[in-house]
Amino acid sequence: MTSQSQSVHVAKVAMHAVAELVGCPAEGVTSVRGGGDENWVIGVEVLEVERVPETSDVLASYHVEVDTNGEIVGFERMRRYERAQTEGV
Repeated sequence: MTSQSQSVHVAKVAMHAVAELVGCPAEGVTSVRGGGDENWVIGVEVLEVERVPETSDVLASYHVEVDTNGEIVGFERMRRYERAQTEGV
């Protein structure tokens, strides 16, 4: 498996695992780092509270750690925010 295809696979595993563990839909992957002999750390955005209007939805950023065997070894919510909130505010 190439490095790129491996990172895509690990990111998908992390995204699905967080959605299942948290019980909320994952919206996407925001970061991928690691690989090789290191554990992967994947950033995943999750829709935690759906509201109307959509701009007031509550999202959360999670970091998911995946070991070299593709197993989830940890995850942590890093922050919660409204969808309309910009970075650094």
